[in-house]
Amino acid sequence: MELAHSLLLNEEACNQLGEFQKAEFIFEWLQFLEKLLPATSRADIRENQKKLVEQLTSLLTSSPGPPTRRLVAKNLAVLYSTGDTFSVYQTIDKCNELIRSKDDSPSYLPTKLAAVVCLGYLYKKLGRILGNSFTDTVGNVLKAMKNAESQGRYEIMLSLQNILNGLGAAAIPCHRDIYKAARSCLTDRSMAVRCAAAKCLLELQNEAVFMWSTDLDSVVTLCFKSFEGSNYDVRLAVSKLLGTVLARALTSKQTSASTRHNMRRISLEEVMELLGTGFLRGSSGFLRASGDMLKGTSSVSRDVRVGVTQAYVVFVSTLGAQWLERNFSAFLSHILDLVSPSHPKAIQSQMDAIGCRRCVSFILRATVGGLLGEKAQIAAAKEICQAIWKLKKVVDAAMSDSNLETRTSTTDVTASQHVLVCALQELGSLIHSLGTTAAPLLQDSSAAVLEAVISVIVHPSISVRLTAAWCLRCIAVALPSYVSLLLDRCIERLGVLKSSPEAVTGYSFAVAALLGAVKHCPLGIPHGKGKVIMTVAEDLLCSASQNSRMSLQRTQAGWLLIAALMTLGPAVVQHHLPRMLLLWKCIFPLSPKDLETEKTRGDSFTWQVTLEGRAGALCAMKSFVSHCAGLLMDEVVQRLLPPLPSAVDLLTQLSSIYKSYGNSLKTPSTVYRHKLYELLAVLPPKTYEGSFCAVLKELVADLTVPDSQIDASTFLLPPLCHENDLLLLGPLLQETDHRFIEEQLLLGNSIAGGSLEYDPYSIYEKVVNGDSVPKPLPPVLSVISAATRLFGVMFSHLAESQRLQVLEQLLNSIKQTKGSRQQIIQLNVVSAFSTSLKHLANCKGSLGPEEVRRSALTLVMGALESNNALLRCAAAECLARLAQVVSDSAFTAGLAQVSFDKLKSARDVVSRTGHSLALGCLYRYLGGIGSTQHLNACVGILYTLSQDSTSPDVQAWALHSLSLIVDLAGPLYHVHVEPTLSLVLMLLLTVPPAYAEVHQSLGRCLNALITTLGPELQGSSTTVSALRTSCLLGCAVMQDNPDCLVQAQAISCLQQLHMFAPRHVNLSNLVSCLCVNLCSSYLLLRRAVVACLRQLVQREAAEVSEYAVALVKESKEDFTADVNIREIGLEGALLSLLDKELDQRLCQDIKETLTHMLTSMAVAKLSFWLKLCKDVLAASADFNTVASVDTTQEEETAKVDDASILTSDMDERFHPFSNPRWSTRVFAAECVCKIVSQCENAGRAHFDITLAQERKQRDSRDDFLVLHLADLIRMAFMAATDHSDQLRLSGLQTLLIVVRKFADVPEPEFPGHVILEQYQANVGAALRPAFAPETPPDVTAKACQVCSAWIASGVVSDLNDLRRVHQLLVSSLVKVQAGKEAQSQQYNESTSTMEILAVLKAWAEVYIVAVEKQKNPSDAHNHCLKLANSAEESYGDVISSASGLLDLVQADIGTLSKLWLAALQDFALLTLPSEYASQLPAEGGTFYTAETIENARPHYYNSWALILYATALWLTSTGFIVVDPDEGVTNLSRPVTPTTMCQDSSTRPLVKSPEDVNTDRFHLILGISVEFLCSPRSDAAMENIIACLRALQALFDVPWPRSKIGGDQELGVELLNVLHRLILTRESPDIQLAALEVVRLILFAAQEHVKEKRRSAEVDDGAAEKETLPEFGEGRDTGGLVPGKSLVFATLELCVCILVRQLPQLNPKLTYSPAVQSRKHLLLSEDGSRLVAAALVILSDVPAICSPEGSVSVLPTILYLIIGVLKETAVKLRDGQLPLTVAASLQALKGLLSSPMARAEKSRTAWTDLLRSALVTVLDCWDEAGGLLQELDEVSLLTAITVFVVSTSPEVTTLECLQKRCIEKFQITLDSKDPLVQYKCYQLLHSIFQHPNKTVSYPYIHSLAPSIVGKLQETEKAKPENAAELQVIQEGIKVVTALTATAEEEHRVHLVACLLPILISFLLDENALVSATNSAKNLHEFALQNLMQIGPQYSSVFKKLMASSPTMKARLESAVKGNQESIKVKTAKHAKNPGKSSSIQLKTNFL
Repeated sequence: MELAHSLLLNEEACNQLGEFQKAEFIFEWLQFLEKLLPATSRADIRENQKKLVEQLTSLLTSSPGPPTRRLVAKNLAVLYSTGDTFSVYQTIDKCNELIRSKDDSPSYLPTKLAAVVCLGYLYKKLGRILGNSFTDTVGNVLKAMKNAESQGRYEIMLSLQNILNGLGAAAIPCHRDIYKAARSCLTDRSMAVRCAAAKCLLELQNEAVFMWSTDLDSVVTLCFKSFEGSNYDVRLAVSKLLGTVLARALTSKQTSASTRHNMRRISLEEVMELLGTGFLRGSSGFLRASGDMLKGTSSVSRDVRVGVTQAYVVFVSTLGAQWLERNFSAFLSHILDLVSPSHPKAIQSQMDAIGCRRCVSFILRATVGGLLGEKAQIAAAKEICQAIWKLKKVVDAAMSDSNLETRTSTTDVTASQHVLVCALQELGSLIHSLGTTAAPLLQDSSAAVLEAVISVIVHPSISVRLTAAWCLRCIAVALPSYVSLLLDRCIERLGVLKSSPEAVTGYSFAVAALLGAVKHCPLGIPHGKGKVIMTVAEDLLCSASQNSRMSLQRTQAGWLLIAALMTLGPAVVQHHLPRMLLLWKCIFPLSPKDLETEKTRGDSFTWQVTLEGRAGALCAMKSFVSHCAGLLMDEVVQRLLPPLPSAVDLLTQLSSIYKSYGNSLKTPSTVYRHKLYELLAVLPPKTYEGSFCAVLKELVADLTVPDSQIDASTFLLPPLCHENDLLLLGPLLQETDHRFIEEQLLLGNSIAGGSLEYDPYSIYEKVVNGDSVPKPLPPVLSVISAATRLFGVMFSHLAESQRLQVLEQLLNSIKQTKGSRQQIIQLNVVSAFSTSLKHLANCKGSLGPEEVRRSALTLVMGALESNNALLRCAAAECLARLAQVVSDSAFTAGLAQVSFDKLKSARDVVSRTGHSLALGCLYRYLGGIGSTQHLNACVGILYTLSQDSTSPDVQAWALHSLSLIVDLAGPLYHVHVEPTLSLVLMLLLTVPPAYAEVHQSLGRCLNALITTLGPELQGSSTTVSALRTSCLLGCAVMQDNPDCLVQAQAISCLQQLHMFAPRHVNLSNLVSCLCVNLCSSYLLLRRAVVACLRQLVQREAAEVSEYAVALVKESKEDFTADVNIREIGLEGALLSLLDKELDQRLCQDIKETLTHMLTSMAVAKLSFWLKLCKDVLAASADFNTVASVDTTQEEETAKVDDASILTSDMDERFHPFSNPRWSTRVFAAECVCKIVSQCENAGRAHFDITLAQERKQRDSRDDFLVLHLADLIRMAFMAATDHSDQLRLSGLQTLLIVVRKFADVPEPEFPGHVILEQYQANVGAALRPAFAPETPPDVTAKACQVCSAWIASGVVSDLNDLRRVHQLLVSSLVKVQAGKEAQSQQYNESTSTMEILAVLKAWAEVYIVAVEKQKNPSDAHNHCLKLANSAEESYGDVISSASGLLDLVQADIGTLSKLWLAALQDFALLTLPSEYASQLPAEGGTFYTAETIENARPHYYNSWALILYATALWLTSTGFIVVDPDEGVTNLSRPVTPTTMCQDSSTRPLVKSPEDVNTDRFHLILGISVEFLCSPRSDAAMENIIACLRALQALFDVPWPRSKIGGDQELGVELLNVLHRLILTRESPDIQLAALEVVRLILFAAQEHVKEKRRSAEVDDGAAEKETLPEFGEGRDTGGLVPGKSLVFATLELCVCILVRQLPQLNPKLTYSPAVQSRKHLLLSEDGSRLVAAALVILSDVPAICSPEGSVSVLPTILYLIIGVLKETAVKLRDGQLPLTVAASLQALKGLLSSPMARAEKSRTAWTDLLRSALVTVLDCWDEAGGLLQELDEVSLLTAITVFVVSTSPEVTTLECLQKRCIEKFQITLDSKDPLVQYKCYQLLHSIFQHPNKTVSYPYIHSLAPSIVGKLQETEKAKPENAAELQVIQEGIKVVTALTATAEEEHRVHLVACLLPILISFLLDENALVSATNSAKNLHEFALQNLMQIGPQYSSVFKKLMASSPTMKARLESAVKGNQESIKVKTAKHAKNPGKSSSIQLKTNFL
């Protein structure tokens, strides 16, 4: 294929190829040429032009296929337009000549067509350059059309379209001729030709004025004719033509007046009249055809009506939204008039009426719902209301006229029903889509929407009553605050108007509809409503028999209400269950005998009432079973079952009842049947086994002797076919934008589709998509679908013997009938059987023996050869299920063989299509094709069939089947890939484009082949690249196909290719193709585009976005006007598409695509994304009455913005988004939150204004979030103050995130302040509306969260400013105090729980922050202290703000604490396991009611942790002392509802002592914490765990709770075990540290307890002998510790867990394993070190709570761990610092060694032994480290030895061998080369030398002092080089000086004599001093200072020495003189801090 990539065709390469490869090669070359020509220089083109033209024209004559001829034509046109145009006339003549040729043979046809296409493209590209040659060309082409066949007519029409496009106005002379030709084609028998003609005429009307002026009527009539017998594509094309022409006629008044004086202007009324004619009378136009009059068949054919409906929509869309706004009332009255009584023809039968109503609804939905913005929609809704009021008046007038003369008008009343139905439906849909933004509309009293709807609830027509109820349901879903209101109102009316039949049914429908809406309203309705409704229903049922005029309505109403009540779910229903079961039992006769007596009595009316009632009861039961499955316990089921047998008995008797009482019972009995089948289908079959036979008989009768002669295939079969196979059946079964109206064409002429009045019970059911009305089918049909479903369930539970009988019976019934009736029965039977196979497959059942299989096979095979294509599809699927259920390979092979044999012999289309599909489906459920033999046979046969060009149907089915086989064969198919690919390509290049279905199947094949090749497509071998090229070629052909679904296939193939071989797909081409189709009128194409984009942006978002913008800038032709990519980029285009799109799935995909783009690009294109979101949110600012912002705003910009928003909205062009829907705005607000989180991951500069400004100055392209803070706040503000509640929630969430993320960002211009401070007015203004009384609780709850975050963030330090927001919280607290009774009755009780807890949680957060700030003000406002210069002033502010904040809370803390305790008590009750449910208080808790307990739970789980922490803090702040006077009485609860804490009032003391109250509180907090920490759910938030641990810390911070836990050892142990488990399961270091802190406090409590006991024992015993004292502490006298009972054991367990987790080497089991031994020392992370340190602190405290014996048992463990940590972590750090763990282990060691137990008599000897062993371990560790010495830290080990020497009793370390080893270590260290080590060593020796006990210190002095002095003497020669060496010398001098001080008199002289010369040698003379280094100078000063101190102390020695050495004396004197002045200063300084060397200076002072 590479050879094809050249400017000229490589002919020799081409000629070597075979026929088919040649075509492929040429196509590849043409494709390359198309890209190459525009990029080639003009000179190169001219050079090769002659040759190129020859090659291209020769291709014309070589009979090219459709795609090839189009490319040849395009290339010729481009060639002439870029090169010379001399020879173009020759080419045109050549083409004309080819067209004129008389050769009519099929082989010559492609050449003729190529010539036609070529002419089209030449004129399109070159246009007027070609002068007048076009008249001949057009004449010639039109002449050729006279005897052309359909392909020719098709191409000629398209070519004429191109010619017109190119010539523009120049073509006027030919317009009439073209018009005539196109007219005839518009009613052509080929649908493709009709589409082409419509496109041609659409082009023509641009210039041909006569089409929309003089000939307008005939154009319109022509279009109507064209609709007759049309398909979906024709209706789309022609409706576009018709709509455009009419819109053109209406708008172009000015131009026409000047051209022709006699032309009449056309008005809107006339245009509407023209369209209305088509809608009402069809294509027969104005003069009725006499034939119709005679036949009397004057109803309009449906396709015309549907076509006209689409034309209405096109007409309005073309004129645009603004036009619609202006002319809405005229438009509305015309549209509603279409179904009004003035046109009785349109609504003469119910079927026609339903069809017309659907069309009218569609027009209104597509225009009002699709074009108008929210503001205009509200205006439209008001218009619709006006229309409803007008009709209402007509009805009222007619009803009140009782005169017999005017009685005729009652027919008008029922006739006007359809107008009302349409108006109400549109009103409902409008309000539903507006959501809470419709609130102003409902509050507007002039419109009186609710009154209008409620007024027609009592309309005489049932459909109006139902639709009004549905409209109320829509209002309720949109505005949840109205649900309770409307329910109350309807129930009240129902009670008042009990005696009016219309009112009873109307209001009961309304109540049922509203109950159905409750599940869409998250805030629910008050629980009590259920009780009210149940009572009303019972009342209706009981009073039904009192008044015969009302009995039918009351019965129906009663059961309807009960059925609707069931949808509220188990929580509500369980309270009414007994009453309902009683009613259920009473409605059916108890025994068969009663049924018999019933039959003998009664007349047709009583039977009608009875059947209605029983059907209602069955419906209620079904509703119960489906919505309250949780209540179906065995006992309930037992009570459900008894009436079932009598219900089935009645079913069997229906036919006889129906015979005896006549026709009026027909519908009720069908309804009864339907409802019984539906109920049985949802019950488990075991429950009605006894009635199986009876039910089956009835089912078989229903399926085989159906009442209706209607072909129900289109609604029965699609669910039973596989969704992939339905694609074969054309666009009607696929999802399109017009599905709503197109459905009626699908259902055949006898039925128009469903409608509410067929089954009122569907009004409360959940609908598939939110705003569309439920569409139940007529009972006659729905009974069949219910029967097939039930048959499916029952058949799978039948015994095998019975199955055979049933199947035989069904087969016989098919055989015995003929004709259409046979087909209907076959259809019913196959559906039923298919359903049963599905059930069998699901429950893994088997079909049964051979005979059953045989019957089943006969049944399916019969259907496979049916004339109905849908039935064939279903039969193929059925066959696949059959193979799955039998799952026997021989049987499956047999099935395949049957189809093979059929396909070899059969010649008819039906059996060939059916069996070829059967082959494809056969292995669908068997896990794929495993046998190569079967595969080869299938492929062979399908290849042959797919090339059968005589029948496109056979080709399409065979290719579809082949695509299934490719999928099922998987890797086995590899052998066949190449030939299949060639076949697919060949067909793509040859099949005429009119056969779209073949191309769609080819697309599926290509897709399957790409999937099979998969990642192999990336390969580079020649075969792979050839395959890849073929795939790309196939995609290119399909992209050029005129059919949108084929283009969709092409896009999904390219998407697959891009997934497997991304480098080989040309992304820019793909993106341009996607952008062009982004707004296609085909839903499936749009879906494919967005799905592809979604995949592309996951990998290459930036590239995709750039290509899209680049493409728009390059493209010369105007880009589709719908997408404005130029200004707002692809992202903006997707956002605006999201705003207009109505398809849920597509919207979801668009959102995901945008989210992917945002995640990968938001940081890089920050301003762009923020602007997009801002535009969407601000576009609604004119619609919002934005809450007034406080005018204290510092920023001027905000004011400018306001003005700019308002002006920009006036001018449509500048605003990319006009009136976006609320859902789009919500998405934009969510995007803002996502952008913030993306920036958070991207770096600190986004949240640091100083850094951001610096970097922005460096590179102006950089962009940071913090620079857009004003925008963020503004967007959050706009969203938070919107009308839409969802948007308010999103806005508050955004605000919350902004406050949390930016709270700490300092404001560089005003030090000590933060950047958010300037926005406090905006924040306050955004929050204030959320606390208004009418705000929904969820919004208020969210606002509370924002309030607390704002106050807690510390942004505002001035209390007066804080008070604004604080006031909001105070107001809500007042509301909380009002209690349960004061809550509004609008929503469910659980919502008030939500709101109350949100308020309490918010207060808790504020309180916690206030307390924490007061504890450590420096941390809280660290950002103030970052700025050093202002530290002083701001620090004061901080402290004041912290205490001020606490003061603010303190005012309400009394109330708050009670409420917090009450909430915690509620939470404690709710967390009890279910077996304690009986102990819960009957009336509920303080904040929840017993009935709504389940709904309240999540709110408690959401807020308990912070409340717990706040309560703990409050209790500790009062120290458990303060008890309110009324506190004891209320028992932790508020006076409103005193709940008894599960205690009986009689046993409870009336007033509790403070001690009891405190104990209760203590246990409440402890209990909640332990319950939660025991098993925090895996999804429990970190914050909750931390808050819980902090609460425990706070609790044990004060003495009283510590005394409780210290005194209760079991409690302590339990708590420790819980914490241990928490540490095991949670990795987070924060949690583990917090847990360890709690452990430390528990241990501390135990220590206090032991001390207290020891103290009190000593006091009690007085001065008695010490021996008799009992032993306190664990381990008592034996030293034994019991696991599980011992606090010490639990603590050790926990510490070991922490330590081994961090340092696995500590585990003795691991120590000798090779894994650990080879390890070098670990450096722990900072968190790890902190954890180890915390554990060591706890360890060193353990002995204090043991008895002496106990301490001996734990000591080895503790020592092992402490020394282990020291060993493992003592590693040298570069800066000589000690690692945190080492410091901690030394500290712990010191604490342990100085423990009193080491000296207690009972334990002294044991301790001494153990401590010696420990010392030996430390010393050994030094020796072991031989190899590692380079990194082992000697200082740490030396310090440990020093700690032993200094802190233990002398007998431990004075043991000679130990002492010797210790001294040795010091000796080694003294000789270290590292000055730092030497320095530390001196420090340690200093402390040892000063040990008071001589036996300890003397050996060290004797061994080590000489070497110290020696070292110092050496320094005379080597002066210190640096500060470190200087430090060593200074420290050495200090040690010797100290020694001198402690030495005995007689030795002192010698020491001083040694010391003085050394010191003097350090002095420098004046000259040397100037040039000396810093360290030498410092040493000089230090020596001088020391000499000045020593001289006077030991004057005699000093004088002696001076006398003996004159040089020294001289040196000293000169130094003293030289520095006299400075010395004065220095000594003065040093006098301030004397004795600096008196203690060891380590990082922590261990010693």
